Amino acid sequence: MTAALPPPVAVPRELLALVQLARRAREADNVDALAFTMLNESRQMLVYRQSALWLGVRHGRVACVSGVPQADPNAPYVQWLQRALPALATQSSDNPRRVQSMDLPDDVGAEWSDWLPAHGLWVPLRQRDDALGGLLFASDEPWPDGALTLAAEVGHAYSHALDAFAPRRAWRTRLADALRPTKRRVAVAVAMLIVALFPVRQTVLAPAEVVPLEPFLVRAPQDGVVDRILVRPNQQVAAGTPLVTLDTTALQARYAVARKAYDAAAEEYRQSAQAAVTDDKSRLDMAQRRGQMEQKQVELDYTAQQLGRVQIKAERAGVAVFSDVNDWQGKAVAIGERIMTLADPHKVELSIELPAGERFDVEPGAFATLYPNASPLSSYDARITQVAYSAEATREGVVAYRLKAVFDGGTLPRVGLTGNARVSGARVPLIYYALRRPLTTARQWLGW
Repeated sequence: MTAALPPPVAVPRELLALVQLARRAREADNVDALAFTMLNESRQMLVYRQSALWLGVRHGRVACVSGVPQADPNAPYVQWLQRALPALATQSSDNPRRVQSMDLPDDVGAEWSDWLPAHGLWVPLRQRDDALGGLLFASDEPWPDGALTLAAEVGHAYSHALDAFAPRRAWRTRLADALRPTKRRVAVAVAMLIVALFPVRQTVLAPAEVVPLEPFLVRAPQDGVVDRILVRPNQQVAAGTPLVTLDTTALQARYAVARKAYDAAAEEYRQSAQAAVTDDKSRLDMAQRRGQMEQKQVELDYTAQQLGRVQIKAERAGVAVFSDVNDWQGKAVAIGERIMTLADPHKVELSIELPAGERFDVEPGAFATLYPNASPLSSYDARITQVAYSAEATREGVVAYRLKAVFDGGTLPRVGLTGNARVSGARVPLIYYALRRPLTTARQWLGW
């Protein structure tokens, strides 16, 4: 069984006419065809006796009038429209409105009744922000409110179609229109200028670490191998506490060899001394044997002294700062190599690595704030005390300036705490702060 078709829906005549006019306007091949549709076929929706098309605003032209295929610019009617329509175009708003002779200058309005019926309707033609012109419809009867609504819709469709034939303005013209001063644009420009010149403090974020202030460096007293680390990282130690023990295997072997060499030299010296009592030649040998014995004594004492230094002790109290015990046990060290640091927890400072690309004029006395990675809700204020003269490569391979800062009292962070430091400089305009990096890059590329 075939389903019954729905009953036809009654469509208002005005809606059908609007759809047809919009389609005819879109299908127009040129401005003349579109003008004919505007002036003559609009009668499907609006009741009027005469109509005219004005293209442009102040210095436009009468493009076409109803009833004739082409407007004669020398005709008196067209010449009067050429004086009347600019006044309507410059006075009109974005919506259609009723017009009469009183809306024109006195000399022009006085001739209204000679050329047009008493009641006029002006329909502006606009697309986006561009004024394309307008349509004038003249009727013997007053225009009802419904006609203005229909005229607005059909004017919108005509504007869209007319914009397709409008010549594209040169970029200079569009730029001049965009830069033409208006109250709103001047107000926006002044507001932007105030914002651009608003002073802000120049700041930059850089990696930072809490380091000891006046630390004591625990260094290897001699070449050797670390046997044991006797303390833990960050352990509080007192003065005289054993810290590191070096391996004694090689030293003990050297000490045993030196002991035997000394004993042999001492025995030779003793025999030479006994023989020198009766033999003059042995007296000469005795002096040589004595020198050899003293040399071996020095070697033995030096080896013994090295054995006495295999255990490194803390020369003052502090916190042992180093990475890990396993990183040092069994590691060969050279004389003077740093093994750990003894730091006073009440004497710390902030070390900041300011990248060379972020550098600005930072002087001693500038403010810095540390934001630790381990404590996102905490911050520590500091003041810059030292700025490196030249940049150096950091452990991460970044060329940076090293800055030192002391904390402004209060609770001090622990040694080794890392995070980001915000370094503050002088106040500069906001536009300089925003464009500093792009300007620097541009100057480097362009060379100016």
